[in-house]
Amino acid sequence: MQPEEVAPEIEHPEEIAGSIPPEYPTNIQVYEEKTNKGAIITGIVVFFLVVLGLVYWFFFRGATAPSLPEQGSKEPITLSYWGLWEDAAIMQPLIDAYQKANPHITIQYERMSPEKYRERLIARSNAGNGPDIFRFHNTWIPEIKDVIAPLPAEIMSNEEFEKTFYPIHAKDLKIHENYYGIPLMIDGTILIYNDTILKQAGLSSPPAVWVGDSNDVLSAVNTMTVREPDGQIITSGMAIGTATNIPHYGEMFGILLLLNGGDFYNLSSTEASEALQLYRSFSENEYWTDSMPQAITAFTEGKVAMIIAPSWQVLNIKAQNPDLQIKTAPIPSGLDNVRVALSSYWVEGVNRSNPNQAEAWKFLKYLSTAENLTKLYQLQSQTRLFGNPYPRQDMADLLKNDQYLAAVIRQAQDDVYVTLPVADLTHDEGLNDEVLQYLKNAITASSEGVDYGAALGTAQSGISQILERYEIVKEDQAE
Repeated sequence: MQPEEVAPEIEHPEEIAGSIPPEYPTNIQVYEEKTNKGAIITGIVVFFLVVLGLVYWFFFRGATAPSLPEQGSKEPITLSYWGLWEDAAIMQPLIDAYQKANPHITIQYERMSPEKYRERLIARSNAGNGPDIFRFHNTWIPEIKDVIAPLPAEIMSNEEFEKTFYPIHAKDLKIHENYYGIPLMIDGTILIYNDTILKQAGLSSPPAVWVGDSNDVLSAVNTMTVREPDGQIITSGMAIGTATNIPHYGEMFGILLLLNGGDFYNLSSTEASEALQLYRSFSENEYWTDSMPQAITAFTEGKVAMIIAPSWQVLNIKAQNPDLQIKTAPIPSGLDNVRVALSSYWVEGVNRSNPNQAEAWKFLKYLSTAENLTKLYQLQSQTRLFGNPYPRQDMADLLKNDQYLAAVIRQAQDDVYVTLPVADLTHDEGLNDEVLQYLKNAITASSEGVDYGAALGTAQSGISQILERYEIVKEDQAE
């Protein structure tokens, strides 16, 4: 930030209009003789003063004074902003309002393609021509730690951050004592279900637990699955159990792993094997098979009753089938009412190489105010079914009764979100995608007869190398 320019100090403040120049002597003797000599001296003095006055006027008053910048003026600043999912038309009204209030700031927003986005972000940033502001996934911080700048305390203190946003934001975005990003949304896995199929099966509500209840997941899946006389599936109760035709299979396995007391950093454990066995059981009992269509497509076509995915998948489904009766619910709980859902949302960050980081953070804080998040949601809702779920705790009541987003908000409020590098469709072509490939191999291997433990043991070997490469350690092992 450039300090405001002020009028330069006058080296001799006494040299102002009406004063006597300091070089002029003030101890001239005045003779009281009544002679012409006194008159002559007086005339000389008057003449000299007149000449000095004319010189002063010409040089200090008559000449044109140099123009000074207006008080409060600032150097012009241009900030480049890489977005991912929002068109410029959605972001521009908010940008225009900010620029009007801050005329020295120009923000150039560009919606980028998700393909190779993370790699392009890092390469451009390392070359010195990356964006000043950019969007990133909440699981990416280990991948972009050399690019992203910390949030200055004078812009938003840690206390303000933690009071404003949800607990999962604080867990994900904090490294040591600093936060690295400002979220404009919250999202994660929820249970998405076809309310028509649910009612046709005689169920009044979706399952709230995985096992141990008359309406647990296993019972509900069995009740809602419809078959031909030869056993062929007409309608599946739930898309779960495979990896080849299910988006978010890694997140579903991660949920079962944590609910069973397993540890992502120790996939060779008995708890991990039991989680994989439970996941595979839905396919082994032929409630869902590899021969079924892709899960989102099947749900859209009314061929499956329940899926687990982030809320944004509802937008894709309703865009293709607006008449489908969709509702959502929190992820079913495990034994002893343990609740777990996996987070998956996007954050706005500032580039470490940005010479105007403070101005960039001020703009992001502006976007994160309740007023502007409301405007952003309204703008998003003009082009799709609903906007991004609000990230602010003080805005939870605005969505608590929403048929699509209430489950997202409830899970955020209850602090059940956990972040693991198994988020699908982030297009990172790095941490998430590499880990998911090892999990996919393990699930597929177990479907081909490989022991659950052996399949996960192989996956653990590869995943450990990935975590080491990105310097990811278990929280209780971190310094």
